Parts: sequence; structure tokens; C-alpha cells
Amino acid sequence: MTDTAEQGPGQSEHFTEEERLKRRFARRTRVGRSAERVLARPGSQGTLRERLAVLDDAHELYDLDENADLYGNGVVEALEERTAALLGMEAAAFFPTGTMAQQVALRCWAGRTGNPTVALHALAHPEVHERQAFSRVSGLRPVRITSEPRLPTADEVRAFPEPFGALMLELPLRDAGFVLPTWEELGEVVAAARERDAVVHFDGARLWESTVHFGRSLDEIAGLADSVYVSYYKSLDGYGGAALVGPGTLVEEAKVWRHRYGGTVFQQFPTVLSALAGLERELPRLPSYVGHARVVADALREGFEAAGLPWSRIHPERPHTNEFQVWLPYGVDVLTEASLRQGEETKTLLFARPWDEVGPGLSRTEVDVRAAGLDWTAQEVRAAVAAFALLLAEEADGTRTAAGGSAG
Repeated sequence: MTDTAEQGPGQSEHFTEEERLKRRFARRTRVGRSAERVLARPGSQGTLRERLAVLDDAHELYDLDENADLYGNGVVEALEERTAALLGMEAAAFFPTGTMAQQVALRCWAGRTGNPTVALHALAHPEVHERQAFSRVSGLRPVRITSEPRLPTADEVRAFPEPFGALMLELPLRDAGFVLPTWEELGEVVAAARERDAVVHFDGARLWESTVHFGRSLDEIAGLADSVYVSYYKSLDGYGGAALVGPGTLVEEAKVWRHRYGGTVFQQFPTVLSALAGLERELPRLPSYVGHARVVADALREGFEAAGLPWSRIHPERPHTNEFQVWLPYGVDVLTEASLRQGEETKTLLFARPWDEVGPGLSRTEVDVRAAGLDWTAQEVRAAVAAFALLLAEEADGTRTAAGGSAG
């Protein structure tokens, strides 16, 4: 498949679909870096120099005169201990990736329950983004308990027609819109799994920002589960890494499997120090991000209505975390071009993430509100929506001149 990108009047170049997407990604990165107003500026988009600056004050986080870690000791153990304490669990094991951590956790539970079947949501991360790793690598058997765009219900857990050894719940469920159940619903689902003699594992990659919605502390939330995985980079802006927390005996076995999977890395202090920085600096700020995300969501909705768009959707209507979805009735190319033009022409990038097609003429994107977005007032969000809507109308109507085209 090829695409023609306008270079100017009478000029064009043809690109394969792969080349076109690479150019679009490069353009989005460039626009994101040059924009003066954004709702979030994730560290992962920074330069190497900017990322290294995360450790400028590392001496405040850990004694830098201690020996560097070797194969998981020293500062790695300090991070594990702090994470376990935050989540109210006996122990924690640091992993280079969440994909590895969850496979190890669930294969350890399978050995204990005698049942390798893992009940999960059809939109759970291992089902959508991990290339069938559960079954192909770890001998697990995932079964989909529901495909509805919400977490499984207690009734669905009780009525599932075959035994399972573990129930995995992704909190929040990203691909359904960063959605969470109510606290009462979560407790009922956990109880239903236990009625079936199954263990409960939380995929808590973004659990850190779930406390506002639940109205509970991290240790209260984690305490419902038998084990929990958390990420150090998705919300905390670390360089990478994850932790599995749970009973001491489970974590000890998990460390054996971590070694077998190649996850006991020689030295990890840069990543671990960045995780400690995230726990110290970002974790306390997450509730403010969630609160302001709700302000932004309301203002986006009001802005779309005022701009006269034929239809729009903010999902969830009241965000459960600091991230949520925006749905608009236009194609991906039209929305992408309007979004990037706004960043280029006004230095305000309202929609920084990619748009994905969810149906004919219907697309959605994700909105993330972090520190950079806290100073946006509702009026400023509505004004940015109005400017975006004008560009969107131009792109949708094809009224933009060829000279204004872009290869993105």
C-alpha cells in the first residue's frame, strides 16, 4: 500500500504504508517536543540528556557511596522492600519488564493450584499486546471471561463454565478506556473467584493512580489480591522495570524463575534509582493529575458541543484515572493531521497520542493529564478545542491548500 504526501504545489512523493507511519511517528515526536502547551509531557519522550537528569538528585534517594548492585542486591533490594511496604505485601521482586513478571507470577500460582488456566478479560494486556506469551512461553492457558468494555462481574466469574486456577484483573483496564469497577464490585469479584478456589492476581501496571477512584489506599487495594504487578514507568516516569509483590514464598520462587527467564540482570541501578525517584516525586502527585483530568474531560466535552461537532464521546464520562479516551466521527488521517497542525501552527498540542480507527469514519485517542497539564484552565481547554475544530473542518472538507500539506 502506498500513500502520497504533498510536498508543495505540483509536487508529491509516494511512500509505502510502513514508511508513511514512520514519518508520522517522527513528525508527532517532533511536534510534541516543540509544543509549548501540552496536557502531559512523559519523560520517555525526552532526550538522553533530559532522561539522565532524572538522577541529578539521586543522592537524596539512596546512599550513592554504597556498592553498586550485582544481580539484584543492594539498591534493587531497597526498591523491592519499599514497594512491598507501599502495597502492604510481605515481599517484592524487581523485574526488567511487566510481561516477564506476570508470566512468572502466574506460572508460580499454577504450580500451587495445579491448574494452569488463567481467566482474564479479552482486552487484558497479555491477550492484546504480548503475542500469546502466556501460552507460548509459560505453559499457561488463558481463557476470556468477558469481552465487554468493563471489568468482569462477580456473576460472570461464578458462571464461567470451566475451572480456572487464577483470575487476573487489569486495574485499570486500559484498552477499555482506563476503566475501573467500584470498590464494592471489585470486592465481589474477588470473593467470587475465591468461591471457586482460584487465586486473584492484579495486573496493576497503572494501579498507582487508582486510589482516587476507589477512595482507598494502595495497601487496601492490593490487599484484596494474592499477588500484584506494578510498573515503574507507566505512571512514575522511571526508565523501565516492574515489581511482583505478594507472599514471601511466592516471591522467592519468582526470583528463581526470574533467573531462568533471563531477568536477573548484572547491574540495574540507573533504572532502579529512576524508580525510586518516581515513588518519591510522581506518586504523591498522581491524585492531582486524576482530579485535573476530570476538569479537562468536562472542558473537552463542552468544547466539542460549542464547536458544533456532529458527535463526540469522552470515555469514561468521568475519568477513573488521569487517562481517558476521546472518540470523534472522523477518519484517522483527518484527525491526525488536524492534531499535528495545531501543534505546529499554535504550539498547543491538545491531542498528543495517535488516533486509532474503531469503525468506518470513527476514531479514538487517549488523553493523559500530568504535571504539564495542571495549569490548563477549563477555559483554555475549551479554547484549544475551538482551534482544533477549525483545523478539523479544513481537513475534513479538503479546503486546505496543497502548499500547506505535510508528509506526516
